Amino acid sequence: MSHGLPDVQASRPDVTVGLNRVGVTDVEKRVSLSRSGDCPVVLMATFSVYVDLPGWRKGADMSRNMEVIDETIEAAVRQPAYRTEEVCGDVAERLLEKHEYTSRAEVSMDADLVLDEQTPATERPTQHTVTVKAGATATEEGTTEEIGAEVTGMTVCPCSQGMSAARARETLLGLGVEEEIVERFLEELPQPGHAQRGHATLAVESKGEPEIDLLDVIDVARDAMSARIYNFAKRPDEDYMTHRSHANAKFVEDCVRDMAAGCVARLEALSDEAVVYMEQSNDESIHQHNAHAERVATLGTLREELNGDGEPVPAAD
Repeated sequence: MSHGLPDVQASRPDVTVGLNRVGVTDVEKRVSLSRSGDCPVVLMATFSVYVDLPGWRKGADMSRNMEVIDETIEAAVRQPAYRTEEVCGDVAERLLEKHEYTSRAEVSMDADLVLDEQTPATERPTQHTVTVKAGATATEEGTTEEIGAEVTGMTVCPCSQGMSAARARETLLGLGVEEEIVERFLEELPQPGHAQRGHATLAVESKGEPEIDLLDVIDVARDAMSARIYNFAKRPDEDYMTHRSHANAKFVEDCVRDMAAGCVARLEALSDEAVVYMEQSNDESIHQHNAHAERVATLGTLREELNGDGEPVPAAD
């Protein structure tokens, strides 16, 4: 009976306006990533898939999108797949192939990844969770893939820390401590500043590039903040994190700039055309608002700016 039903999606709409993105979101699938000599990494991933839609067509084939996702993810589970962005690229290319009316297909994927590590002072085993962000865009010119991560960390405000240092200096001098000793004390022992939970997002988009190591991306994002945080911590670990963060106080703008420097240092194999997305948001502890900064640039532009050859970018307010 279904063979006799009209294809409503293929009919002409009342308003002939093209659409940039039509598709489905929040599609949950299990993805298994193979690792040489190790057990595979199993992710519960959430996919979104889109195609562009010409003005003469009423709707996209939603069931066909779901069919492509199911086929591709199942194939990824059964065959060796090593990169999440590779899975997204496969889905995007299949979407483009199966939708003859579209010129662009996009796929994005989010998944939680749990990694093992050690606490910084006591070296106890623990874990930390990052959100892996992968994606791909397929056109007739080729496929562009994106890999990134969202991580959490700790920042300390340099401004409030400076006020604490001024108060400590005034108090110590008032108690008769020699100025040289006061300055040495302040240099050795960072003063308090209000702390923030930081959220860093770093993603790299490339086309025909060498493979990007996700762990490098994660490390760059975590190290751009004042200090890493850990799921488990004994008192020596807590002391380490507190001292480290206050000795490395950073504004939200500093975190994004340090991500840029980290990308240039760690992703040296990528070409100048690779695009880097950097974003930092801090949950303020003494304000009701939050702080945010971001930058999108090619790796070549960042290299020029860090070498002093590019046009400086104004700091965020």
